[in-house]
Amino acid sequence: MSSAGVKTLSPVPIEPFHNTPSWAPCLSMEHKFISIYLSYLRSLTPIRVMECDTIESVKFKIERCESLPFLTNKHKLVYAGLELARSGSLLKAYGVTEGNLLHLIIKLSDLQVINVKTSCGKEFIFQVKRGRDVGYIKRWIAKRGKGFADTEEQEVVCKGERLEDQRLIDDICSKHNDAVVHLFVRRRHIKVQRRPLELSIVATALSDEKDFDVGKEGTIRKYDAIQRVVPMKRPDRDFILEPITVNPKVELASGIWDMINSTYDGLDRGKYPNRSEEGTGGAYFMLDSTGQKYVSVFKPIDEEPLAVNNPRGLPLSLDGEGLKKGTRVGQGAFREVAAYILDHPMSGRRSLFGDGKGFAGVPLTFMVKCLHKGFNYPGYLTAKIGSMQLFVENNGSCEDMGPGAFPVKEVHKISVLDIRLANADRHAGNILLGADEDNDKAVLIPIDHGYCLPTSFEDCTFEWLYWPQARQPYSAETVEYINSLDAEEDIALLKFHGWDLPVECARTLLISTMLLKKGVARKLTPFTIGSIMCRESLNKESMIEEIVQAALDSVLPGTSEATFLDSVSEIMDRRLDDIASSSPL
Repeated sequence: MSSAGVKTLSPVPIEPFHNTPSWAPCLSMEHKFISIYLSYLRSLTPIRVMECDTIESVKFKIERCESLPFLTNKHKLVYAGLELARSGSLLKAYGVTEGNLLHLIIKLSDLQVINVKTSCGKEFIFQVKRGRDVGYIKRWIAKRGKGFADTEEQEVVCKGERLEDQRLIDDICSKHNDAVVHLFVRRRHIKVQRRPLELSIVATALSDEKDFDVGKEGTIRKYDAIQRVVPMKRPDRDFILEPITVNPKVELASGIWDMINSTYDGLDRGKYPNRSEEGTGGAYFMLDSTGQKYVSVFKPIDEEPLAVNNPRGLPLSLDGEGLKKGTRVGQGAFREVAAYILDHPMSGRRSLFGDGKGFAGVPLTFMVKCLHKGFNYPGYLTAKIGSMQLFVENNGSCEDMGPGAFPVKEVHKISVLDIRLANADRHAGNILLGADEDNDKAVLIPIDHGYCLPTSFEDCTFEWLYWPQARQPYSAETVEYINSLDAEEDIALLKFHGWDLPVECARTLLISTMLLKKGVARKLTPFTIGSIMCRESLNKESMIEEIVQAALDSVLPGTSEATFLDSVSEIMDRRLDDIASSSPL
């Protein structure tokens, strides 16, 4: 490993801790110390840890580093592209060993996204290493674009300065503080008059351990969902806000129109959308006409993580897969709306889109088309399609309070939602804290469901799994609600509202609902059912994954989906019976 960029710092002390915290299970000197490296802002910090350290204890050691005094509990550790999300898990459970590199947060890597646009409407998008030079870019332009075969006739200019072929991309971006840099490619000897090309080099964020190259990966394709955002002329007003209903039979309840009208009035009064400082995508808080109150949150699909207009500097997805396994870029908004639709009230299924509070309390969410210059645009304004969710007054998130204060009923309602939707991103930061006006007890409000209903169970993550309430049995009322769920009807309901659920996602909903209902029939706790869905470590499949694979192995190729699900049901019954028989009464 090169020593370039490695900080000199006071090493983390290796002597045993005094006043040992409860989360440090093993600190005796008989355990082996290993050296890992922490990547932050293009520098590497060596850290000495033990193989048996938990993720929480590693974070504690990082906080003790004199060179990193600014850490907060909202910073994340990433290894090999995967967030080390389970605080109580051991470092070695994620496969971290001697000399491995951990990222404190995902920052700029050695990749840049190159966007080439021609005056005749052609567009090329590819990625290139920051260590490449201008000559390399010119050769790729010549290879991909007809009429630019002779690199000797091309001249590249940046802000009036001619760039030699040996000029590095990293040098260009560093000079301009990693902002968007515009280049122009011109003919040196004009034989036929041509208009210039414009190149945009956009600073991106990727794990340093991934080694992509334009020559290997090729052109990045656009995603089907993004293509629905059609460029349009600027209207008389400088904004647009319209609800989207694919099915004309869908009726919108008064609550939706109230939110639309309040948001519209705010835009009409010149109240700009406020982009959230948190998260990995574009999320905008929309104000009312007074500018004193938030009324909704808008998430455009083209600003999702790894999407084309992501405002956080994340790179484009090379294959369309989202940050979580089994999800697709550009479908996050649909999943947000689906979570609301499937959060049925206790009284039964929804009669109108937007009526009644759901069992888990997912805030009212629906699809809209919105245009405003306050959003993230690469150039000219376009109408953006995305999800709009009712803003709910809150007192922060569950990150700000210990779980012991949460009512059991509130934790259980979140668990029911996450299990049946196979949520791949349930952490304490996306559960808001509200208050019941009648008894002043805490109310948990689930938000951010862009990673629910994935095509596989690989990335299922439930923060509440480690809360004490999860080990208590469901109440009779909750069991009654669970027994009323019907995944087949849910799939039909989503299709009625405009989202024809992909077969793989539909399978996930059917299997997870099956597990939830079979689990409560055997009086299993949320912890036990949730543990069946979540992996204990990176490389060990969860029990639900094992069940699905066993079912796939037991049926012949071309077997119907119904026969496959019957096999899943039989195998699941055997595994759950074993668990129930070994569980204490």
